[in-house]
Amino acid sequence: MISQRAQNLQPSATLKVTGRAKELKREGKSIVSLSAGEPDFKTPKYICDAAIKAINDGQHGYTMNTGTPELRDSIVAKLKRDNGLEYDASQIICSNGAKQSVGFAVLATINKGDEVIIPAPYWVSYPEMVRLAEGESVVVRTSFENDFRLTPEQLEKAITHKTRLLILCSPSNPTGFCYSKSDMEGLAEVLRKYPDVMILSDEIYEYIVFEEDHVSILNVAPDLKDRVILVNGFSKGFAMTGWRLGYLAAHSDVVKAVSKIQSQETSAPSSISQAAGLAAYTNDLDEVHAMREEFKKRRNFMVESLNSIDGVSCFTPGGAFYVFPDISSYLGSTTPSGSTIKTSTDLCLYLLDEYGLACVPGDAFGEPNGLRMSYAASISDLEEAMSRFKKGLGSLK
Repeated sequence: MISQRAQNLQPSATLKVTGRAKELKREGKSIVSLSAGEPDFKTPKYICDAAIKAINDGQHGYTMNTGTPELRDSIVAKLKRDNGLEYDASQIICSNGAKQSVGFAVLATINKGDEVIIPAPYWVSYPEMVRLAEGESVVVRTSFENDFRLTPEQLEKAITHKTRLLILCSPSNPTGFCYSKSDMEGLAEVLRKYPDVMILSDEIYEYIVFEEDHVSILNVAPDLKDRVILVNGFSKGFAMTGWRLGYLAAHSDVVKAVSKIQSQETSAPSSISQAAGLAAYTNDLDEVHAMREEFKKRRNFMVESLNSIDGVSCFTPGGAFYVFPDISSYLGSTTPSGSTIKTSTDLCLYLLDEYGLACVPGDAFGEPNGLRMSYAASISDLEEAMSRFKKGLGSLK
C-alpha cells in the first residue's frame, strides 16, 4: 500500500525530461540537452585535492549532525565576507544539498493548512515540498513584461491570515532574474506589516550574477533577520552538484527544528564533502569568477539567438545559467503530422522527439507561455541547440 502523501507528489519535471533525453541518446539518437540544472565544468582541483586529503587522513566517520565546526565557521566567515551578514556557528546547519535545506526548512515551519507564497515561474520542487508538509501553495504568477518580478502589490494581495512563508529565489531558477536592491526594499516594506510571515531566501546561484552584485533581502532589511531562512550551498558556484553539500542560516529556533528533522532523516552530509566545502570557502574565488565569465558569454549568445527568431522573446537574465523565452505565439500551432501544440509541454516533447533538443516546459514551473533552457553547455552545443530550435519552430504552422 502506497501512502496518500507519496501518491500526491509529482515527479520532478526537469529530471523527467533529462531522463527521456538520456533514454533517446542510449537508443542512438543525436540529442542536445539544455535541460540539466548543473554546471558543465569540473569541480576546481584544489577542492578535489582537499577531499582526497580528507580520505587519506582518515576522515571517514560521522560528523556532528549540523556539520563540522570548521565548515560552519567557514560559512560564518563567508557570510560576513561576501554578504556583510553576522551569524554565529550555532545558527548554521549543513545538509545534503541546498534542496534538502529548503525541504527541511519547510517541514520545520509549516503546519497543515498553512499558506506558502511562491512566485511563478518557480523551481519545480517548491510546491511539492509544501505539499509534503501538508501546507497550501499560493502561487503568484508574475509576467514576462516585468522580467518575472514579484511586485510589492502582488505580495500584499497574496498575504492572508494563513500565510506563514514566502519563498524567494534570486538569482532565479528557472528565469535567471535577479532582484535588485530597490526590488527587495519594496518587498521588505510589505513584509514588515506581517510579523508572522517568514521568508525563505534561496540564494544557491549567488556566485553566478553578471552585471550587478548579488542582493539578499537581508542586505536591505536586516531588521527581518529573525524571520529569514537563508539557504545556500556549493553545487552551482563551485560546480559541486554531485558532492551534495548545502546549508541554511537562520534563527537558532529554526536551526534546532531543522536539526531534529535532519537527525532522524539523514544525519550530516558526507565528511569528505564537508572537507571539500571547507576548501571552497577558505580559498580564493578565481575559478568561480572564471566560470561566471564563461556563463556570461553563453548567456549573451543565447539571448541574441532567441530574440532573432520570429515569434520568440527573451529578456536578458541577470544571473544563474538559464534563459526563459516566451514562446506563446507558437501555442496552438500545428506540427507537420497534424498534431496541435497546445502547451509548452507539447512543444518540448515535439522538439525532443523530432529534433533531438531537450528543454524543460514552462508548465512545470507554473508559467505556460515559456520554457527553460540551460546554457550550462559548450558554445558549440548551444549553437547546435539554437539551430534545432529554429528549425523545429519553423516546421510549425
